[in-house]
Amino acid sequence: MANTGTEMQENKGQKQTVQIAKNRTMSAKKEKDCNNSSMFTTEQKETQQKFSVLSYGWVQALIFALSEINADQSILPNVTLGFTVYDTCLMLEYSLQSTVQMLTGQESPAINYQCGHGPAVSAIIGDTMSTHSVAMARILGLFRHPQISYSSSSPILSDKQMFPSFVRTIPSDDTQLQLLAELLLHYMKSVHFKNTVGEEMYFDEHGNPPSIYSVINWQIKPDGGINYVKVGTLDASSRTGQKLSINMSAIQWNQPGTEVPRSVCSESCPSGFWKAAQRGQPSCCFNCNPCSEGEISNETDSISCWECPSELWPAWSRTECIPKRIEFLSYQEPLGATLTTVASLSSLSTAAILFVFLRNCDTAIVKANNREITYLLLGSIILSFLCSFLFIGFPQKITCLLRQSAFGIIFVLCVSCVLAKTIMVVIAFNATKPNSTIKRWLGPSVPVVTISVSTLGQVLLCAVWLLLCPPFPEKNLKVKTGAIIVQCNECSEAALWSMLGYLGFLACVSFWVAFLARNLPDSFNEAKWITFSMLVFLSVWLSFIAGYLSTQGKFMVAVEVFAIISSSAGLLICIFFPKCYIILLKPERNTKEHLLGRRMIKNK
Repeated sequence: MANTGTEMQENKGQKQTVQIAKNRTMSAKKEKDCNNSSMFTTEQKETQQKFSVLSYGWVQALIFALSEINADQSILPNVTLGFTVYDTCLMLEYSLQSTVQMLTGQESPAINYQCGHGPAVSAIIGDTMSTHSVAMARILGLFRHPQISYSSSSPILSDKQMFPSFVRTIPSDDTQLQLLAELLLHYMKSVHFKNTVGEEMYFDEHGNPPSIYSVINWQIKPDGGINYVKVGTLDASSRTGQKLSINMSAIQWNQPGTEVPRSVCSESCPSGFWKAAQRGQPSCCFNCNPCSEGEISNETDSISCWECPSELWPAWSRTECIPKRIEFLSYQEPLGATLTTVASLSSLSTAAILFVFLRNCDTAIVKANNREITYLLLGSIILSFLCSFLFIGFPQKITCLLRQSAFGIIFVLCVSCVLAKTIMVVIAFNATKPNSTIKRWLGPSVPVVTISVSTLGQVLLCAVWLLLCPPFPEKNLKVKTGAIIVQCNECSEAALWSMLGYLGFLACVSFWVAFLARNLPDSFNEAKWITFSMLVFLSVWLSFIAGYLSTQGKFMVAVEVFAIISSSAGLLICIFFPKCYIILLKPERNTKEHLLGRRMIKNK
């Protein structure tokens, strides 16, 4: 390794060339010390006796650089540089001794005295190792004598208070992990120029050169040797913002091809997954688990997932929260549209039957068994079909308030009309018997009282329900995963089932009365059709209870609508279709004589 002293002289008036100092060789004593010093191991002594090609190359580089500088008068006009080389034998003792000798110009130095005959030394280049440079810099710093190191990279040398005159051509170790420095040759403290290849040369406030590095790729040759190929540049001083530039196609990896090899145990976890560490494996080994239901992760390599807000739900990819699906029995969906169509057609059919009965109001079929009750029953059946619309569509405050009460009152009206018709059938049959005292009940008072009292009970029950605990619309977030069910909260389950219980009780009474009257003569066989209608009615609502309790959301509403339509249709078909058949298709049978024919023959 070499410490190099440079000598420089400047003539203020005109250019003057300083003679290059002769190379000094070590004294015989020093050479002997290098070879025989007890500070070296046997292996180190053998190394010292060998010629160092690397150190020799450094010296040649120094000679070339000085020649270039001296030849270019634009760098140091009127100045010629020379040099003296000292061999320190890789020993701190000789580094310090050579330093003092260069300062004093004597083999036996005297501190603070310059006794040399040649030009004064302008700067000292060295040493190689940071520990040696630190020791030299402590001495040279006292005299503010310039010291330039080409290899010492210790961060401590950047401290200008401790080492005020030290600079170097290699970056400090504290930046070496980020940048690889390009060597600079500089012999003055304040310079800023471009070298022959266009590179900008200067020193920062810490005495460090620009941090410009070449990215080198070691590529194996076919014969087993290694090529050092430059594949990129790292320039920390770049003013364009792009510090790193790499030609990926020029890189040769250890494996065949240009594909970048994997350097991790596990691939990164994408969004929608979270990292689960593998037991007993390094931290780079993990499993990518999908986020649980209701949770998301929107970043790569997330260590956890987090829940969506109450009214949001993860998208299919589980990378973002989206609004939950709003669910209710809509007119637009197939189920709602089907029920709407059926209810509409059924109500129109009932209205058509009512029109037929009104147009044929003076015929025997219509006049038999109190036609006013028939009209009221058909009107209530129409309303029962129409009340289905209160259950379909987005639940509103008014629809939630009215739908169960309207359904309960209308159906009680239907059933009470059926009950009144059944009672009138029984009274009419018994009134025809000889000496019967029941004829006085054939007036309108019995059906009016029956219908009014029966319906009034349901009206009072629903009124108490609406006053004490009225139903209201709500958003149910818990019943169905990923959906917000908009539904009507009935507020009081007891009130709902009491209303349904009253309706069921009245239907059972009607069925029992009609069943008892089923064996009346053919002239009064309407009791048979009423029995069938009540049987269908009760069957539908018993099935409804099971279906209603086993479904949720819009399907619960659909079950109730289906029960309303089915039970209403049962009443309409069983009671009125046979009469319409006679009125429209068998008008010859729509006479009083035909209805009473058998009875009259028997009496004769």
